[in-house]
Amino acid sequence: MGDITPTPPAPSGETASGVRLLLRALRYRNYRLFFFGQGISVIGTWMQITAMSWLVYRLTHSAFMLGAVGFVGQVPVSLLTPFAGVLADRWERRRMLLVTQSLAALQALVLGALVLTGTVAVWHIVALALFAGIVGAFDMPIRQSFVVDMVEDRADLGNAIALNSSLFNGARLIGPTVAGVLIAAAGEGPCFLINALSFVAVLIALVMMRLAPRAAEAPRPPVLRGLREGFAYAFGFPAIRSLLLFQAAINLLVMPYTVLMPVFAKDVLGGGAHTFGFLVSASGVGSVSGALYLASRRSVRGLARRIALFTVLVGLMLLAFSQSHWLALSLGILPFLGFGMMVQMAACNTILQTIVDDDKRGRVMSLYVLSFGGVSPFGALLAGSTANAAGAPATVLMAGVCCLAAAALFTLQLPAFRQSVRPVYARLGIIPDPSEPISSDAEFSASPEEEPPS
Repeated sequence: MGDITPTPPAPSGETASGVRLLLRALRYRNYRLFFFGQGISVIGTWMQITAMSWLVYRLTHSAFMLGAVGFVGQVPVSLLTPFAGVLADRWERRRMLLVTQSLAALQALVLGALVLTGTVAVWHIVALALFAGIVGAFDMPIRQSFVVDMVEDRADLGNAIALNSSLFNGARLIGPTVAGVLIAAAGEGPCFLINALSFVAVLIALVMMRLAPRAAEAPRPPVLRGLREGFAYAFGFPAIRSLLLFQAAINLLVMPYTVLMPVFAKDVLGGGAHTFGFLVSASGVGSVSGALYLASRRSVRGLARRIALFTVLVGLMLLAFSQSHWLALSLGILPFLGFGMMVQMAACNTILQTIVDDDKRGRVMSLYVLSFGGVSPFGALLAGSTANAAGAPATVLMAGVCCLAAAALFTLQLPAFRQSVRPVYARLGIIPDPSEPISSDAEFSASPEEEPPS
């Protein structure tokens, strides 16, 4: 964990330089607009996520229903996301985002109206979760691919991805806490309406962008052939294949612990909506720290090894959280859990965005979205069913064991990973001397000018 060891305060000039390094992607106008528009929107998103979970548990008192609603809301990603990736490589991404973001706002508005009028039923929640899942299946790969359209210098792509992650998880500090207070005072309805309004900010940002027109391209093959080409490219590239399969395993067996948070808040820790909001926000503190840590890095070098290291941290924290029955201890564990999970996920994203060919970016990023959003519904259903039978603590304990096993398997694949990315890193200038023999960690060690030794 040497990478997060505190360092002495830097002189003011070095501090200013460090801030510029941390925020360097914001110098691009289009990205800056998107960043601040999304900053408002994702606060509303986290309010809705929190309110939705609490509403389901309040109406049903069932851990299984928490998992079932999560399954219904995310299963469209498994079916539709690969097709969305093909479209993201063909059509104008900004226009597609205007449509998907508008539909997401409509879903939140309808849900808020149903709750405030007292007519909401579980079937309403299931139907609207399915609608949101269909919209998200198209929105997520398009947004992932859109980053490269806003950041002109590819060297700043990793910084933009990390800032996006810090933005999403910074909102995780605010949204659930505000939602918890609002739910206790006025119920879940206002959270959904606020989320609907928050989409206005990102829609305005998209309209204000000045994007270069896409170059005229040769006729594309049929959609199904494009889909096959994307799969063949991704799974024929060992590094991309390793990252996608690893991410899928984590999100099937590990990430679904989040759907059990209402159970921990109410039944394990004896709290209420406030406690639930505090738990989600505590994890968000660590996630923001992890994203900022990645944003401060100058190079993609070293990220693969950090994926393995911080996945071990996630596994250990899951084991500890599963055994905690004290709120203060749980709130102390979750920031480390959030930090490790964020570094692992954002590092996977950054490496993929760095090594993928531009003409296949949409399809590969759709597979990346599939590797978490596509398997998460099955993980949510599995977690809900297991928690119903064995209890939430035992379910999270098993998730921690699976996480440690996934970290061990990924570590064993690092030599092959290193061999497959080496030509790409050499072509991009990430490795100064492509003829240099490969040592045990040369491909993934930080260069001297990238990070000081810890």
